[in-house]
This record gives sequence, structure tokens and C-alpha cells, in this order.
Amino acid sequence: MAALDEKLRERVLAKLGFAAPPAADLAGLAALYGRWCRRVPFDNVRKLIHVRSGDAAPLPGSEAEDFFAAWLAHGTGGTCWAGNGALCVLLESLGFSARRGIATMLVAPDLPPNHGTVSVSLDRTTWLVDASILHGEPLPLDRRRETEVAHGAWGVRARPDGAKWLVRWRPQHRPEGLDCRIDTLDGTAADFARLHEATRAWSPFNYSLYLRTLRGERVVGTAFGRHVEIDAEGKAHEAPLVPDERARLLADVGISRELAARLPEDLPLAPPPPAGS
Repeated sequence: MAALDEKLRERVLAKLGFAAPPAADLAGLAALYGRWCRRVPFDNVRKLIHVRSGDAAPLPGSEAEDFFAAWLAHGTGGTCWAGNGALCVLLESLGFSARRGIATMLVAPDLPPNHGTVSVSLDRTTWLVDASILHGEPLPLDRRRETEVAHGAWGVRARPDGAKWLVRWRPQHRPEGLDCRIDTLDGTAADFARLHEATRAWSPFNYSLYLRTLRGERVVGTAFGRHVEIDAEGKAHEAPLVPDERARLLADVGISRELAARLPEDLPLAPPPPAGS
């Protein structure tokens, strides 16, 4: 079981709306993940500040304690390696059989792994609870059939792909849909630390604000200079993200004014370095 300071865990659970720790069963997992999806955003606020300032310290959120301390103080989440690592530690501290997974967002063919995720084993079933995709409720992974979370805004489908799975979801920058290939469910904290650090030199999240969270029956957020919402009927609404709108959106999702004021201006996305460089 991963160590998480008990007092810090109590504060995290209280902010998630729990008066007592959820039971380590499917109902408890659904309650915890559902609240996470609505209260802990996927965002790159702290990473943008860190990378653009040239800070050589470990990337923000690399340790669960740092992730949760920032969320409690400023309302920030993190990108995939930080958010999913922290969620895995929280789940383990509550008695769940949680594991880190290594995956690939298939934005182009033949990419190396570029995404961290989390699964939980319960009642002989594996449940995906991804802190970046934010699919609202645990998604069962079954090698025999396709499974889904049915919802117009954040619904996802998982289908077996040999020894792997393909999860179809709708990110802010590609609301028509994108496949995430789950390569292994047996990642480690060391894998997450190494792959997170590798994003320091280049990542699509090193240039402009990206944010995703659930509000009501909608997915709301930003992507590469656009304000993007997906409504309950599945329709995507996009508009340029002007400065005043960016400030309002950050405040609406609970990001502190202090941290929002330090957020650098968006830059155009630079191309990734050549393979092998």
C-alpha cells in the first residue's frame, strides 16, 4: 500500500466531499472517481509556469504529496503522469488494488508510450479510472467484448486489441474522437517518473493552456487557444479563448487567482523533435 500522510488524505477526502473514507468496493470506487472527475481538473497550469520559467526542479505533481498540496491550495490538477500517479496513490491508501498503466494517445501512428493511466482490480474485473480522460465512472476492461461508459459528453468505449485495449474518447482538441491504446497495466512509479521527466524537453502541454473537467452534464475546458465544451447531446462548441474568458474559466473551475496570475501567455505549438534526437 502506498504511503500518503493521513492528515493530508483526510483533507483531500474532505475537499472531495467525503465525511468518511469510501469503502474499497465498486460503489466506493465509483463515488471517489465521479467526484475526482468534477473536482480535480486535468490541466497544465503548474507545468506551464514551471517549464517556461526554466525551473530545473522536478516537474510539478511528480510526487502525490506535492500534487495534492497544490490542489488543496490552488485548485490545480496536473497532466497525465502527475494526475494519474496521485490518483493511484490515493486509491492505494484507501485499500484499493490500484495499478499504474502505460498507454499511448494515438495522435499519429508508431508513437512510443505517451500517457499514464490507472486501473483498479475489483471482483475479478479490471476497472479503468483515468484522471486525464475523466470519463465520469469506472470503465470495465474485458478481453472478450467491447465495454462503455454511456454519456453524450464524456462517454467512452473500450475494445480489446490483442493483449491491449483501445479506448475511444473525445479530447478537447479532437472532439471527433481519439483512440488511447493501453499498452500495459503493470507500470511502476519509476516508469511514471521517467516518462514524466521526458516531457520536459517537449510536450504538447508545454506551450499553451490545456484544461478538462466535468461540469453538470458537460465537459468543459480549453485546448490550444480554444474554449471547448461538449454538451450532453455530444455537440462540441468551440470559440477563441480571449484573455478575459481564460481568466473567468480558470476561476470557474477553482484555480486560484494567485496561480492564474503567474500563468504565461500561450505560445504556438512547436513540432516535436525528430525521432532519436
